[in-house]
Order: sequence, then structure tokens, then C-alpha cells
Amino acid sequence: MPKALLIIDMLHDFIDREGALYIGETGRGIIPVIRGILDQYRSENLPVIYICDRHRPDDAEFQMFPPHCIEGSRGALVCRELEPLPGESVIPKRRYSGFFGTDLDTTLREFGVDELILTGCCTNICVLYTAADARMRGYKVTVPSGAVASFDQDSHRFALKEMELTLGAKLI
Repeated sequence: MPKALLIIDMLHDFIDREGALYIGETGRGIIPVIRGILDQYRSENLPVIYICDRHRPDDAEFQMFPPHCIEGSRGALVCRELEPLPGESVIPKRRYSGFFGTDLDTTLREFGVDELILTGCCTNICVLYTAADARMRGYKVTVPSGAVASFDQDSHRFALKEMELTLGAKLI
């Protein structure tokens, strides 16, 4: 069965210096790594799926975080260097996990996927919770450690360890 590349929250509000929740230079630093993986997947005609934070203006998440990735805003768009091609799946989400309240699982099963390669930000939030939900659904999970980033390096390292030791994800 094939594997799919998930590009999680590589959005202007996280990646651009002017973004509402800019995670710092670590976010910009993973773009070339993700781009290399993306080019490989495209050349092999493997599924590429973008998981994108997309909130309503009154979203409950804004009780914890400043408003960000509001639907229809530039902040909710994938950064220019990684923009989806026509036909690639873009799945909006309103919570941390790419599975919660979305059709990600259905989309993956339609592609016949059994392994996910997770890339993007933030390692300790959306990547971690997507990895957890993927494992709960029986998917194999691989995380290229150079293709994920977070605003806090201690949390980033904790999340990588958690994905590897508790969830059984493969780190490369």
C-alpha cells in the first residue's frame, strides 16, 4: 500500500515574519527540507495532502491563542514555496489534529494509504496530535525530524520523543 505525504500548517500565519502566530526562523528553515520531500512524492505520483488550520473569526481556539488562519485570509494560505498543485488534497481543520472533524481518514483510505509521512508545524501541537490520531487509526507514521518545527525547542524535542517512544512513530 502506498504512503502519503502530509504537509501540516505550513501557512503564512505560522511561517511569515508578519504572521499572527509566527513560529520563528525554525519554520522557514524546514521549507527546503519539505520541498525536497514534496518534489520526490510528486515525481513518484504519490499522494500529497495539505492539512491546513482554518478558523472562523469567533473560533473557540482564540481563547488560548491569538486569532490566526482565519478562513479567507492570507494567513490561512499555504506558503508560496510549498503551494499545492491542482488536484492535490487540501483539508481544512479547526482543531489540532488533522483527523478531528475532517475527512482526512476517508481521503487516505480512498488512496489506499497505510503509512503517513508527517511534515510541518508545530511539532508539539498539530503534528503530535495528528500523529496520535493516525496511530489510533492504525496508520504507520514516519516523521522526518528535519521537516518539522515549533516555536519552542524543548517542546519540539519532547514531541519528537513522544511520537517515537509512546506512539511508535519512526523518526528519520
